[in-house]
Amino acid sequence: MNERLLQAIDDRRDDVVALTAELIRFPTINPPGEAYRPCAEFIGARLRKRGFETEFIRAEGTPGDTDRYPRVNVVARFDGRSPGACVHFNSHIDVVEAGDGWTVDPFAGIVRDGRVYGRGACDMKGGLAASIIAAEAFMEVYPDFPGAIEISGTVDEESGGFGGVAHLAGLGYFSKPRVDHVIIPEPLNKDRICLGHRGVWWAEIETKGEIAHGSMPFLGDNAVRHMGAVLQAFEDELFPALDRKITRMPVVPEGARRSTMNINSIHGGQTEDFRPGLPSPNVPDSCRLTIDRRFLLEEDLATVKAEVTGILERLKRERKKFDYEIRDLMEVLPLMTERDAPVVKAVAQGIHAIFDREPDYVISPGTYDQKHIARIGHIYDCIAYGPGILDLAHRPDEWVGIEDMVESAKVMAIGLNVLLRGTTG
Repeated sequence: MNERLLQAIDDRRDDVVALTAELIRFPTINPPGEAYRPCAEFIGARLRKRGFETEFIRAEGTPGDTDRYPRVNVVARFDGRSPGACVHFNSHIDVVEAGDGWTVDPFAGIVRDGRVYGRGACDMKGGLAASIIAAEAFMEVYPDFPGAIEISGTVDEESGGFGGVAHLAGLGYFSKPRVDHVIIPEPLNKDRICLGHRGVWWAEIETKGEIAHGSMPFLGDNAVRHMGAVLQAFEDELFPALDRKITRMPVVPEGARRSTMNINSIHGGQTEDFRPGLPSPNVPDSCRLTIDRRFLLEEDLATVKAEVTGILERLKRERKKFDYEIRDLMEVLPLMTERDAPVVKAVAQGIHAIFDREPDYVISPGTYDQKHIARIGHIYDCIAYGPGILDLAHRPDEWVGIEDMVESAKVMAIGLNVLLRGTTG
């Protein structure tokens, strides 16, 4: 292990703190997609000063893209002195809304007690800063390295990634021969390597009815009552069946090693847009339910859907006047990179060198942008690795530890050394 490389990162401790704080001060809230352009331009300007060639790619026509809220991504590339592999660090710059319950300004980038506080601190601007520091330190210590390093700041991961990684992957930014290895610095703890994620199927179910006066409900057909029958069938049949399905995937936390389904939302009746509003004396003729079904590597998507539609079809046969529609909102297959993949082994060597232990190999309960890199870009040598504690993401007083960022940057730098120069020394 080259002590000069580790020292170069230690020398940048103050820089990683300042960079993280500056990134947090861009309120890149999604939705609607605020401050994307200035944040991307800030990242691009910094990397240009270090010799990277930078591009800004707007994802025109993708969900949410408008002239007021343009979906602007930045991709920076530094080519080494000779041909070789390309390692790409991809981080999303968007964050969820701050919400209530904060004791500090969520967009001030407060540094206190060995932590940087703010919305996006751990998810995932601390990881972005650590990857930049790792790349810059590596380039200083090994100026003659072969291959190439890319760093991207992409948008909309929190809403599916369609204006970010999915768009760029469709343009070839995450495909061979341009890119060989991808590291996504999501907050999954500094001594863990995330190999992939469970699958997801989002869908909206609508039950149909017939409007009538609320004082004479027998003249109509209540769509909310029909949805109540759907929910009861889910409780009696579907949820117990899902709980019996257990995966070999190392999903964390333990409860996510089973199949799950969340009821995201339910809307029915004529007063939902007038809160607190006045009651409407009508029988509801429509009720909509959004489901979030997370499934396992051992499950087939067609079967996952059939479990739901089978219940709906049975109700249609058995329940008077029952009718429904179901609409797919998103579907993503489960992913699990093999442990002997080059990027996995390289980062594992870094974790062993820094922490003197083997890494924990985990699977994320939810999806992240690896789905697009594999599905669209066909790059399967991809993992998530970065500083931060996942449980802090999206919560009040979100923070990332300074020491965690420094140590993660060292792991990333060693990973670069293995992937580009073939050595940890």
